[in-house]
Amino acid sequence: MVNHVRDIRESLLMSKAELARKADVSPLTITRIERGHPCRMETMRKIILALGYKLADKSKVFPE
Repeated sequence: MVNHVRDIRESLLMSKAELARKADVSPLTITRIERGHPCRMETMRKIILALGYKLADKSKVFPE
């Protein structure tokens, strides 16, 4: 599953731990998602919001 989580996170100078804390998920979850593993819709929602995007911008973070 291709996504832009790592690129966006790094462009915001945000660590994996910081993103995990903001999204209320584990750092391991962030690592797995950045490596392209699938995740639940709820987890995607949390990450999109934690990166400062609106849910309508889902395709910028998780392109289909």
